[in-house]
Order: sequence, then C-alpha cells, then structure tokens
Amino acid sequence: MPKAHVIAAVGENSDLGTLFYCPPKMADSSAPITLRTRKFITNRLLARRQFVLDVLHPSRPNVSKADLAKKLATLYKTDEKRVVTFGFRTQFGGGRSTGFALIYDDEASQKKFEPKHRLVRSQLSAKVDKPSRKLRKERKNRAKKFRGTKKVKAAEAPKKK
Repeated sequence: MPKAHVIAAVGENSDLGTLFYCPPKMADSSAPITLRTRKFITNRLLARRQFVLDVLHPSRPNVSKADLAKKLATLYKTDEKRVVTFGFRTQFGGGRSTGFALIYDDEASQKKFEPKHRLVRSQLSAKVDKPSRKLRKERKNRAKKFRGTKKVKAAEAPKKK
C-alpha cells in the first residue's frame, strides 16, 4: 500500500498546527494508454516487422510488456506470441516509455533469428541449466594444477554421496 501524504498548512491565515490529510493515489491499471510507432521497417530478410514503440501512460506508473504485446497483436492483426517487446525505458517524470518491438511472420523465423534469452522469456526455448560462473572458473583453475588423466578428474564436478 502506498503511504498517505500529510501536508502542513503554512501561510498568513493558517496557524502552524493545522495538518491536512491527502489520501494516497492508487495506480489505475485500467487507465488508457496510447501506442505510437516510429521508424517502422518491414524486414523481409529476418521475416519480421520492427519499430520503435512510444507508450504514453499519463495516469499509470508503467505498462507491462504482456499488455503491450496484446495491444500490438490486435493492432497489427497477428498472434500475441509472435510479438516481442524489449528495451523499455520510462522517461524521467513518468508518463511516457520508449522501447523496441518486433513482430515475426511465423514461429520458425522467430526461433531462427531471436537471441536465446528472449526465446526463453517467450517460452519458446528451455533455459540451459549450468553451474555458476564462479564455480566454473574454480574448476578450470583447479584443473590447471594437474596433467594427464588427473586433470580431467579435477575439472569434473565432485561426486554426490
């Protein structure tokens, strides 16, 4: 819950003991948003439409990427899963965000050209589970101290009991 604001009245006609209560402003998720596209390109080589997306949201703190994808899918008459939005930054003071959007023609081209991390985000690919960076580096450096078959044993993961 947002905190309530208390404003002290200071002036010629008010005594210093007067306090006014201002109820907190709630974020209205049903408030209207405006989408504007710039630099629209139909990229035939990558089988997609790409553009810069300006989102005007004066009475909301921000708009979720899922909501944006839904609105863009209806606007461009395409499947919601083919819309990829990323790189959004809210302007200082709020009320406006700018980012990028891609609309792929089909799932095959999306899987072919999208980076792995964005495919994981859109549930088109499974996340690769690997040990932490620090652990990988420690194993590598441990293996440097040995030669031959011992090197392989030092580099592999320790056996679980």
